[in-house]
Amino acid sequence: MKIKKFVCMWLRRFRTMVRYRLLVLTSVPIILTLLTLIALTTYWMVTYTWQTALMNVRADLTVAHHSMELLQTKQRTRLLTLSSSYDFQSLLRSDESKLSEWVRSQVTNYDLDFLVLHPASALGEFSKANRQLLLSGEEQTFFQVLNEQQLSYLQRDLPVRAQIPLIREDIFESRGLVSRSLIPVFNDKDQLQWIIDGGMLLNNSTLLVDKTRDLVYASDTLPAGSIGTVTLFLDDIRVSTNVPLDSEQLNGRAIGTRVSDEVRQAVLLNGRKWIDRAYVYDDWYVSAYEPLRDHDGNIIGMLYTGYLEWPMLKTYLMNIVELGIGIVIVLLLSGVIVYRGARALFLPIEKIHQVVKSIQVGVDCRIGTLGLVDNHELQILGKQFDTMLDQLRQRNNVIKQASLELEDKVEVRTRSLHEKTEELEQHIKLLNQARSKLVASEKLAALGELTAGIAHEINNPTAVILGNVELLQLELDDDAERVKDELEAIHEQIDRIRNITRSLLQYSRQGGIQNEVTWQHLNPIVEESLTLIRSGTKAYDIRIEVELHAKCCVEVNRHQLLQVLVNLQMNGVHAMDDKGLLKIKTEDWLGENNQPVGAIVHVTDHGCGISPENLERIFNPFFTTRRSGTGLGLSVSQGIISEIGGEITVQSKPEKGSVFSIYLREKATTNTEMLLAVEA
Repeated sequence: MKIKKFVCMWLRRFRTMVRYRLLVLTSVPIILTLLTLIALTTYWMVTYTWQTALMNVRADLTVAHHSMELLQTKQRTRLLTLSSSYDFQSLLRSDESKLSEWVRSQVTNYDLDFLVLHPASALGEFSKANRQLLLSGEEQTFFQVLNEQQLSYLQRDLPVRAQIPLIREDIFESRGLVSRSLIPVFNDKDQLQWIIDGGMLLNNSTLLVDKTRDLVYASDTLPAGSIGTVTLFLDDIRVSTNVPLDSEQLNGRAIGTRVSDEVRQAVLLNGRKWIDRAYVYDDWYVSAYEPLRDHDGNIIGMLYTGYLEWPMLKTYLMNIVELGIGIVIVLLLSGVIVYRGARALFLPIEKIHQVVKSIQVGVDCRIGTLGLVDNHELQILGKQFDTMLDQLRQRNNVIKQASLELEDKVEVRTRSLHEKTEELEQHIKLLNQARSKLVASEKLAALGELTAGIAHEINNPTAVILGNVELLQLELDDDAERVKDELEAIHEQIDRIRNITRSLLQYSRQGGIQNEVTWQHLNPIVEESLTLIRSGTKAYDIRIEVELHAKCCVEVNRHQLLQVLVNLQMNGVHAMDDKGLLKIKTEDWLGENNQPVGAIVHVTDHGCGISPENLERIFNPFFTTRRSGTGLGLSVSQGIISEIGGEITVQSKPEKGSVFSIYLREKATTNTEMLLAVEA
């Protein structure tokens, strides 16, 4: 009970007396600052220390990687030295029968695990990539996994040296991870004569990983108690490592153990580097892994560097604890100093505090005298505070009135600006539409006159040629059989000329087709076009998928629309090289508030697509990317649809296909009517 009364008394004092609140207010920023400093320091130490650790292990992996490259470079240099040695060249010129045995005998002199000389006839034993490089005269060095038989062929004792018992699995790994170099030897006629094949077995190569570790982790570069490790993996098996079997006693080597599943998934299966903490056999290490690849680019193993994580964490935790103790001591000393130095200010500040609280609840009061000399800072502050309160009351009244007027003005101006903006956007949109229609009309008109003249000029000599050919057939009678193929070829070419001129004349007569525009159901016309397409593509491997959902009738010329549909569908067939899936879909064209505007036909192919630079030119007359095309199909189709107020759009992605969409209005509208509507 006494403790409860004591606590209640101090809580009441804290709530009613400024001195205690001032003490807390002056101490809280210091406390928060110090706590924030502790938190930030801890965060920075942990975060940046960990980032530094990852950067260091990444650099360690790079050093180990370059060490392996240097190892392979030295290995290749030894073989090049062998191939250019006096003894080799002498035997090559005088007694090739002894050359192979002599080369095998040099394996120890050149610090290699195997050394073999293959004749050029053995070229087929190597992979395609190896053969190409050897025939081009290039030396090559690469990692490779060899089975027991392949190892025995290179050196009899290699299978025994490569065997690794897998810990906790009661099986042996008999494959070997080797660093292999191939050096081609050519004769005087620049023909491949011999292949020098040499390298090192990396299984159980403890001397190699120890040298690499000493190079990567120099003395005094790791925290006390930590160890640096380097490992070579065959698939997920450690075949050469200095990772200890017991990380506390630091004894043994973890050869024959497997990597963790998480690292295996990331490095071996996904081909990515691993730079992070990882569980290495029996403890956590700051680790870096990268895949090892063979000459074909296949992942056959991994290269690893890393060091124990706990000694590093222990060092930084001790630093954080020491820093925290120092900050707490500073906090206690600063609190005592603040309390003793601020007591003389408590009473005047309490009065100021009471006035402030009264002002907050709406009581209009002033500080007045504080019982201090006139030039005392708190007395001056009190007078200035009273003056500020008077001015603040006046300013608040002015600001309140001005804010009311400003809100009214802003609301009126904003509404007006919004209306003007919408009106301007609508005018710009209508202007752009009108300009596009006028440009298209002028272009079509000019090209129409030109193409009509060209078509008529071509038809006249074509008719003469056709008449003379028929006259020749009548005159030759039975003798015409000898040149039957040539005459049929002439007829085919004349028909082709007529088709081209017919397209030109139709292009020039856009809007002048005799068939009238009537109300039509869209789906039957689409089905009729598909009947024509199917009959014309029976010899092709074309699948047609149809979705007819349009219910709205449209005003069109049935024959012209049928021509447009057939043209677009055949373009899709040609774009797919006469093989693939052609999709036809119809649907209602809905405008604002889901009001029907007309109907839409989508023609989708999965062909070569249209390049971005050609996408804006495909509707231009005579533009085509096909050797046998005239370039009038899309232009004529666009003219036909435009004449009734419709539109053809296209969306295309190269190598993925194109979608042509025909928008048909429920009520056909001529270009003139549309322009008049825009102007209105």
